[in-house]
Amino acid sequence: MSPDPIHRPSPRSTRPPILLALAALLLLGGVLGPAPRAHAAELQEVTGFGGNPGNLGMYVYAPDAATEGAPMVVLLHGCSQDAGGYHANSGWREYADDHGAVLVYAEQRSANNASGCFNWFQPGDVARGSGEALSIRQMVDHAAAHHATGAVYVSGLSAGGAMASEVLAAYPGVFAGGGVVAGLPSGCAASLIEAFTCMNSSRQQTPQQWGEAVRAKNPGWDGPWPRVAIWHGTADHTVVPANAEESRDQWTDVHGADQTPDSTADLPGPTAVETYTDGSGTPVVARFLVQGMGHGTPVDPGSAPEQCGAAGAYFLDTVCSTYYTAQFWGIAGGADPGPDPGPEPDPDPEPGDCVTADNYRHVLEGRAVHELGRAYAKGSGDDLGLMNVFVVTSLSQTRPGHWEEVGGC
Repeated sequence: MSPDPIHRPSPRSTRPPILLALAALLLLGGVLGPAPRAHAAELQEVTGFGGNPGNLGMYVYAPDAATEGAPMVVLLHGCSQDAGGYHANSGWREYADDHGAVLVYAEQRSANNASGCFNWFQPGDVARGSGEALSIRQMVDHAAAHHATGAVYVSGLSAGGAMASEVLAAYPGVFAGGGVVAGLPSGCAASLIEAFTCMNSSRQQTPQQWGEAVRAKNPGWDGPWPRVAIWHGTADHTVVPANAEESRDQWTDVHGADQTPDSTADLPGPTAVETYTDGSGTPVVARFLVQGMGHGTPVDPGSAPEQCGAAGAYFLDTVCSTYYTAQFWGIAGGADPGPDPGPEPDPDPEPGDCVTADNYRHVLEGRAVHELGRAYAKGSGDDLGLMNVFVVTSLSQTRPGHWEEVGGC
């Protein structure tokens, strides 16, 4: 695909004030968690990254592990939060340190929104080529030029999750994947009153109607579309969980998939995950529902590879959403332990053995190897797809140490 074009209107000199009621009503205000541990890299403020029509702040975290071609993850905080607090608590800092990634944080300013919320419900801030959406696009360009990054992803919490939906729709050619955490579907609201309705009761539309809201932002775009991870607590009373279903409907329709999951799994939390694939069998949407969790980012403090983050207000100790989002995007790197190690593999499988499992387990148990985020059958080299717990394949051993992909066991 050709590079996504950029339109650079003149910066705004003034912006309409937002009602103070947003502090209580528009998605999450928070007390920030503990200060980050000391690292060789530090979160750095960046200025002069473009016209910045949305008047946002930009911060970058580029650890030594982020070599040329490393993924870039753009992160959007919730209301009354800031870049430093989200960096300290969300778990993305640990991911960047362990796997190598450049993190870009957009930060809202009180001049734009008194509650520090991204203006996901303001048409001028979410349209392609204008407002806050364009500022985020310009941050991506600046970071890519200065850090020689590869694929770009975006994730956000609450108002940040709603804005992540909007920039995915506005710039599908820029982002390979997205994460919508306690957020809302793109196009849900075009005013403050509509925002309240979306948050409190959701907006009921058909999958096709939700899909059209995305396609309308780029009438000539026919793909590829970003893969989307949707996270929500089942006890969220700030942004009702029905929004996770509407987001699922939106992005499955965009990808041409139906709304019946192709696979399900149970993760810590406890968390139920449903995965949806497109016509080629590629996972394109995952919906993670954390049982009993309220409004916030799921984290799981600890030192294990599948743990991350620090608990605090709106950072809820349940499951490391960062780890499983990166797995779903296919950028987790390495052969990290999965959520359920299971029994030890048979040390001496016989020719003719056939095993159906997720690609992570194939790699873990020696039937496949991992290279650059993908799994390849050992011996034959058959490309099995992304190396994660969501892609399930069947392998048959035709001779000792030689595995081939088959249609099923």
